Amino acid sequence: MAQFKVVINDVKTGKSFQKEIEGQYANSLIGKKIGDVVDGIFVDLPGYKLLITGGSDQAGTPMRKSLPGPRRRKILLRGGVGFHPKMPGQRRKKTIRGNTIGPDVVQVNMKITKYGPKSIQDLMAEKEENQ
Repeated sequence: MAQFKVVINDVKTGKSFQKEIEGQYANSLIGKKIGDVVDGIFVDLPGYKLLITGGSDQAGTPMRKSLPGPRRRKILLRGGVGFHPKMPGQRRKKTIRGNTIGPDVVQVNMKITKYGPKSIQDLMAEKEENQ
């Protein structure tokens, strides 16, 4: 059974919220790609739309949008996600995970694209009180 830590970024306020999901909601995220828009009901935010922006696996390997599939691969990078060169023109072979969410992914990063009727702070506070 899949279990994810979802980090939701509120672009209006600049705050981030973390939510753990498991069960059917977590299983429905498997197969989604970076850049897909998902319904907020998967993370207990009804009425919200969320854009998947990235993630990482249990070893901390980041997901990269330009690499298809859910597997880890060693690729030659010039910069961007997974490698920040110290000198101009520097390249390095690094291990990167593909852009598809699989069962090995632990953290999924999302940002809000459409807001719902209630504020996200109220919804997150309600869920913490109920637990």
